[in-house]
Amino acid sequence: MKSPIKGLLLNIFYVVLIFLVLGSLFSFFGKSSGTIKEISITQLVQDINSEKVEKVTSNEDELKIVYKDKSEAITKKETNDTIGQALSDYGVDKEKLKNVSFSFGNQSKVSDWLWAFFLFVLLPFIVFGIFFWLVVRQAKTGAAQTFDFTKAKAKLFGAEGHPKEKVTFKDVAGLKEEKEELKEIVDFLKHPDKYLKMGARIPKGVLLVGPAGCGKTLLARAVAGESNVPFFSVAGSSFVEMFVGVGSGRVRSLFAAAKKHQPCLIFIDELDSIGKTRGPAITGGHEEREQTLNQLLTEMDGFEQNDKIIILAATNRSDVLDPALLRPGRFDRKVVINLPDIQEREDILSIHTNGKPLDKNVKIREVAERTPGFSGADLSNVINEAAISAAKNNNKTITQVNLLNSIEKVLLGPERKSHVLSEKEKKITAYHEAGHALVSAMVPNAEPVRKISIISRGMAAGYTLKVPSEERYFKTKAELESSIAVALGGYCAERFIFGDISTGASDDLSKASRIARGIVKTYGMSSLGPITFGDRDVEVFLDREYGERKNYSESVAESIDKEVEDIIRRAEQEAEKIIKDNKNLIEKIVGVLMEKETIEREEFEAIIKSKK
Repeated sequence: MKSPIKGLLLNIFYVVLIFLVLGSLFSFFGKSSGTIKEISITQLVQDINSEKVEKVTSNEDELKIVYKDKSEAITKKETNDTIGQALSDYGVDKEKLKNVSFSFGNQSKVSDWLWAFFLFVLLPFIVFGIFFWLVVRQAKTGAAQTFDFTKAKAKLFGAEGHPKEKVTFKDVAGLKEEKEELKEIVDFLKHPDKYLKMGARIPKGVLLVGPAGCGKTLLARAVAGESNVPFFSVAGSSFVEMFVGVGSGRVRSLFAAAKKHQPCLIFIDELDSIGKTRGPAITGGHEEREQTLNQLLTEMDGFEQNDKIIILAATNRSDVLDPALLRPGRFDRKVVINLPDIQEREDILSIHTNGKPLDKNVKIREVAERTPGFSGADLSNVINEAAISAAKNNNKTITQVNLLNSIEKVLLGPERKSHVLSEKEKKITAYHEAGHALVSAMVPNAEPVRKISIISRGMAAGYTLKVPSEERYFKTKAELESSIAVALGGYCAERFIFGDISTGASDDLSKASRIARGIVKTYGMSSLGPITFGDRDVEVFLDREYGERKNYSESVAESIDKEVEDIIRRAEQEAEKIIKDNKNLIEKIVGVLMEKETIEREEFEAIIKSKK
């Protein structure tokens, strides 16, 4: 639909253009009538006798004279006199008169009057009529848009006239259990009568829960593609406006449209934008978002048993959803979508590399091993960045180097080649990263080092990539303590070598403190016993979320702080001992880093083995 502002600007342009054309016409005719000079009949006779006149045109009482120098003039004669008689009366030389060409026009005064009447009377009325017609048409457009304001902004896919690339379960890598859970929905949409005859009630709502980028929207499209039914897609935020009642009106219009296309699917993305837990309105009235949620609950309750409409919703914040949304009869089924494991990552990478010119030495498995914790969207971005890098370097294929570099680019950001470290800063960074790597190689239960680099990326002056050798869903207390020791390795290396510390360790200290507090307060792994401290029911007030309420005394808080300090001190002592005992080894690692700036896993392991 055309924008009202754009339409108004177009109308103004048309009106200005019309006035410009009129101004040009008036100036043209005004100029044409004002440039011809008027002379007397006596002057005309003198000019004829002087052989200056080339042509005379008679138009009733008006004579138009054209001189030999192409200038023009006009004069008038008596009404009843002929042109010859008028010139003879004023003493024209008849011999000279023979050299002048005469012609007679028959333009009538009526035509002049009609032309003037059209220009100065009718044309202004026509122009203003067109202007008011444009204004009225614009007003009608605005009124139509006003009535459309409460209609849902949902995109309809799968119906006639709305072609869309079809997505099926084959296009969704991994998620085997999740796809099995949704096959019942697909079967119901394909064969609804089979279930209705048995009196079975298919779930009205299916909630897809998982981190961002894990494929919730893609899975919803795959359900629609497998079912081959119309698919209404709408974002939760599109329901909410500043005007009260608009959101609930859009919910009503969405379900009214869906009932005309059943069996069908409604997909609401980011459900938490309208489905947050209701509370007392700060303004004393009903919030627009709460009215929208109330209308959604009413519509889901209003489904008849034979309605063949299923709602799919996606969110990564199921903890803030209103309990009324999650009760049976509304969102009956919750499908949790987790981050992909190594095999699923390999399958996802294979789908995204399909059709791309890969080098024959590319190892998708290695890329999958180096990307733990990556979502499907992250993996798609890795392949895309690799393709961009290969094209930028004019390569004919995507190489393994392109893929591995793109992982670091997605994780940390692009290389900051313009950010040149001084020799001192470069040396501090080298010892810092070498400290991380050395402690990671020496402490038990630590993740193996994949790469060490002192090339700046993003906010980091250097980095040490550690990748687990196998997929892990749980961590022991020993593994968590080893992670703290590794995080403090750079800090301890700087202090041991230079006798001073830099601000580069701030992120490591924050990470170590967070893990230590988790050991004490969340996981119950300290001497305080198997107790969790802090109520983690999320509170929402003025759209700010508070993740923890203090449910323990000040004396317990002091004990927690003491436990956290003890854990970090033990890890610090362990890291410091490893660095002191292996000073020659850390010097060797730093020497290679200062020369090459990067150490890969194989070279690093060879350095460690040479010491052993």
